[in-house]
Amino acid sequence: MFLNRIHHIAVICTCYERSKAFYTNILGLEILRETYREERRSYKLDLALNGDYIIELFSFPAPPARPSRPEAAGLRHLAFEVNDIAGAVENLNAKGIATEEIRTDGLTNKKITFFSDPDGLPIEIYEK
Repeated sequence: MFLNRIHHIAVICTCYERSKAFYTNILGLEILRETYREERRSYKLDLALNGDYIIELFSFPAPPARPSRPEAAGLRHLAFEVNDIAGAVENLNAKGIATEEIRTDGLTNKKITFFSDPDGLPIEIYEK
């Protein structure tokens, strides 16, 4: 088997409008397609970064909570590369998003920090 690239990451949210606003207005992802499936009472929002399809945002009625801290088995976090981590943190903070302090990754020697989406999913930004 040969894998070409990651096609997309699926994220289930508890409040569709809040998460849609976060991923589009705060993170700046582009909406490719928005679909409502009446039979499932569910939205599916296809999101892109720089034209590349990367996230499917789903809403379902009453999804069960998934622990993220203490760290649980499964997806640990989403990570996005930025050119200027201090500028990205300043932008997030100005939009009301709390971030951890910027620190240096001990393995890569790159600057990183974390924040959370509206449902507590950890998101990392990593300086190029």
